[in-house]
Amino acid sequence: MYGILDKKLECPAVDGEVLGLSSAEAAQRLESDGRNVLGGKRHKGAMKIFLGQFHDVMVMILLGATAVSVLMGQYTDAVPIIAVVVINALLGFIQEYRCEKTLEKLEAMTAPTARVYRDGVLKTLPAEMLAAGDVFTLEAGDKVPADGYIISAKMLCCDESVLTGEAEPVCKRMRSDEVDFSSLNKAYMAYMGTVVTKGSAVVRVTATGRRTQMGRVSVMLDSIDEELTPLQKKLAELGRTLAVICIVICFIVFIAGILRGEPLFDMAMTGITVAIAAIPEGLPAAVTIALSLAVRKMLRRNALVHKLHSVETLGCATVICTDKTGTVTQNKMKVTTISDGVGNVFEAAGLSGEIPDTVKELMICGALCSNARIEENASSLLKAKKNSARFTAEGDPTECAIALAAAELGILSYAVVYTRTDEIPFDSESRSMTVICRGAGGNMVSFKKGSPDVIIGECTAVLTAAGVKTFGSAEKLAVMRVGDRFAAEGLRVLAFCRIVDGSTVFLGLMGMQDPPRPEAAKAVRQCGRAGIRTVMITGDHKLTAAAVARQVGILKQGSLVLTGSELDGMSDERLAEVIENCSVFARVTPAHKLRIVRAFKAKGHICAMTGDGVNDAPAVKEADIGVSMGIQGTEVTKQAADMILLDDNFATLVNAVEDGRTIYSNIRKFVRYMISSNIGEVVTMFGGLLMGLPMVMLPAQILLVNLVTDSLPAVALGLEPPEKSVMEKMPRRESDSFFSGGLLWRMLIRGVLIGICTLGTFSVLLKAGAALTLARTGALITLVLSQLIHVFECKSEEKTLFSVPFFNNTFLLFAVTASAAVLFTGIYVPVLAKIFSTAVPDIRCLAVSVGSAFLVPVLSGLVSSAKRFGRRKTFDIPAKG
Repeated sequence: MYGILDKKLECPAVDGEVLGLSSAEAAQRLESDGRNVLGGKRHKGAMKIFLGQFHDVMVMILLGATAVSVLMGQYTDAVPIIAVVVINALLGFIQEYRCEKTLEKLEAMTAPTARVYRDGVLKTLPAEMLAAGDVFTLEAGDKVPADGYIISAKMLCCDESVLTGEAEPVCKRMRSDEVDFSSLNKAYMAYMGTVVTKGSAVVRVTATGRRTQMGRVSVMLDSIDEELTPLQKKLAELGRTLAVICIVICFIVFIAGILRGEPLFDMAMTGITVAIAAIPEGLPAAVTIALSLAVRKMLRRNALVHKLHSVETLGCATVICTDKTGTVTQNKMKVTTISDGVGNVFEAAGLSGEIPDTVKELMICGALCSNARIEENASSLLKAKKNSARFTAEGDPTECAIALAAAELGILSYAVVYTRTDEIPFDSESRSMTVICRGAGGNMVSFKKGSPDVIIGECTAVLTAAGVKTFGSAEKLAVMRVGDRFAAEGLRVLAFCRIVDGSTVFLGLMGMQDPPRPEAAKAVRQCGRAGIRTVMITGDHKLTAAAVARQVGILKQGSLVLTGSELDGMSDERLAEVIENCSVFARVTPAHKLRIVRAFKAKGHICAMTGDGVNDAPAVKEADIGVSMGIQGTEVTKQAADMILLDDNFATLVNAVEDGRTIYSNIRKFVRYMISSNIGEVVTMFGGLLMGLPMVMLPAQILLVNLVTDSLPAVALGLEPPEKSVMEKMPRRESDSFFSGGLLWRMLIRGVLIGICTLGTFSVLLKAGAALTLARTGALITLVLSQLIHVFECKSEEKTLFSVPFFNNTFLLFAVTASAAVLFTGIYVPVLAKIFSTAVPDIRCLAVSVGSAFLVPVLSGLVSSAKRFGRRKTFDIPAKG
């Protein structure tokens, strides 16, 4: 029997013919039939991304006007404008191209896979590599990768609602001699996109890609456009509002300039240029770039994000519902304690040599009910590594623990007694697994493992040292108490029995230790400081769950532990009343998980839910942030999730929440910077007109400002590391305005101050007798430097310019240095000075320009102090008697 467990996976055969394709055959069919894809969205090519940089209406108008100026022979105005627009487009192209490649990489990593027989060996391949004639295997939780007929099946049921609309799973059978492979609703067919809810099967591919049943409706899927994230929608709406305001102002500037006698063409170019510099039409794209950079960072920390909007939502999470096994614990099971049928307890480490017959029978049952593959290490390896175990196992951690415990007791020698003929896999409804075996004498025996309450409830007899005895209520109660004691020690408990001639005989219990992850307790404390509740949801025993939850700090004094049966007895209203005080849910089913998520959402919580099994998918999808396990998770749960934990670690989820908060904060930072700068440019041009001054800056100079301030520094702010306080604040509400906390007020004030100081520089230099070109150069220096100084203030919403850390973002330092270098290159290099109409400033001009730039944060600080003082005075007014 144990030879079956240890046997290498080989390709099954029917009628003596080996199934599956060779690699060469598969490659040939993929070449002729195409890949197994439905089409999906087409990725942008490099040229399309580059040309897309010029699709903005205002940029196209500007380029058109520039072309007219070239035709009129005014090359001096045209060359700098074209140069700056092209450079700006190149910078935008580089950022967007990198973003597109990041998203393509994520899409490839989250693409479905299939277990396929190639060259006679079972391999995991991308589902798109399947070809007609391939043979693949299915298990509960898998999404069927292609249409095919069923070669063999064990209790296979599939959810075909995606094709038929029928909610009930369809039971499947193996094909006999049917030849209709192109019709729907065939019991011997498995269809692409449907989900295996139960059982297992081996399937031969009959159709791939658009030739499948799913492929026939893929045209409808192609027509669905990818939506903007909620934050992108908000910023796009803001951009449209500001665009209308800016266009009105630019129109006023244009009309006023004409009335003052300025040349018509010059004023038209100025109006268009100011509009380009001032309208934040790139905000949604900038958010996408920032989100994609954050996603790449999260991937390095083992969090694979499916959907960009989940990065935003992570920062709002108020409740994290986490599984226990493998997420809070290490999923490194080890059998530590054993109880026979009558409650005699043995420490597994103390068992050796001759063991009681009752324990032997228990371990034989455990080994037979395990699909783990056992290998005995070579004696030379054991000598080389003194601490090496004699046996190693591969497979499900629980089954590995059971099989290893049996092997260490020498149970492998009993393998020849039974031959396994069939299996009823574990599922969440039965909470048990059964194997059917043939004994040496040809008699049929079933062995079963599962939840103690299920197994003990089914047993009518018990194996004792004196033989098989009746298993009455008193004996069952005594065994249940032993199981409760194991569970209270934090052990996972399984019960075992055998079924012979209709009699179900109880064999005993095994207690398995699964220690908490070392980082779990710290992560739970971090969540507590951040105002996030951690709730454990598990199928394990109530006492086991409570013990582990207490160890990591999830279960505190006064908190409730509810079981699935207790949930069944509660109305939704009653659950809503008590859920705020519940920290652990034990013995729950996937249906309970869905109900728990809905209860938290009904109380106004933003809920993150982890899951791994096929039936967890509805709860994962219902949650605000659905999280799948990358190691233990089923294919369907991964596809339903917003995020996948590649290491199945709870601490990784907490890190992802921190990253979500950080990126939202960083987006606020660069939006604050960009809009403040844009307001400053508009105030400069419009204010100069109202004051009756000459045109403060020429179109080429405005575009130069746009080039050096709007690209690199803004992107660099999106890469700011997390502030120390980011996980010490309460979660923001999803309904909160993006500009909450006075952000809009700060942007307006700062933009106006930048404009006023720039106008001040221009006016002072003109009154001091400076030439118009020099005055414009001074205004240009003030405008750019004040914005580059402001970028450091935008690093934090809580600290001032003098308390922010300057050197924790090297890319920002590079961006500011590069921007300043471009500015002064355009002034001091003669060729560029001629193009941008600048003049080399003298000491007086530099002093006024730089001084005005540094005056901006001083004035801003005074305004903020006055505002705070006024607020305190308001609250300090004494009440009248």
